[in-house]
Amino acid sequence: MTPAQTADWIITLYLKHGNADYIGEPVSQLEHMCQCAQRAETSGADDEMILAAFFHDIGHLYEHYTQKDALYMDGYGTVDHEKLGADFVRKSGFSERIAKLVGSHVDAKRYLTATDAAYYGKLSKASKETLRMQGGFMTPNEIETFEADPLHRAYIQLRLWDEQAKETEVPIPDLKKYHEIIIRQLTKNSHATN
Repeated sequence: MTPAQTADWIITLYLKHGNADYIGEPVSQLEHMCQCAQRAETSGADDEMILAAFFHDIGHLYEHYTQKDALYMDGYGTVDHEKLGADFVRKSGFSERIAKLVGSHVDAKRYLTATDAAYYGKLSKASKETLRMQGGFMTPNEIETFEADPLHRAYIQLRLWDEQAKETEVPIPDLKKYHEIIIRQLTKNSHATN
């Protein structure tokens, strides 16, 4: 597919499946991912970080198109949605940085709950439930490995936006701007890999 065709497909995916409940939260999946991307934008993040914020839960939407039966977390979404999303991002031609950001937002939650007691207290009930099913608090060895990753601070920032992106009555932005960023990033990445 061309970058424009991929962008069309992704935006259609969001419009077709994004209005579903966001797993025990007061917003839809589309609202949540748009709010996360908007937080990245207002903080001055680069296009890769904005797309990672927009894509971080894409695995919950993309699972409708996978060949295998998805496993679910007792009504709280798809098991390993972060890995499914990261794989989709890679296969679609986005940068490895975007894929790693998408694939690490659950580990960032596990890290933050293990290293910051106040963070756990701020989690929604749904986020606490999924934490339990996603491996719980990181172990000391997992913390060390996480902190050794050069992108670990970006993973944490994305996770903080993720937790904040659950406000009701925030208008959904025009998805055309994400369509344009998708095309730019796919075009840029195809030039970088050729």
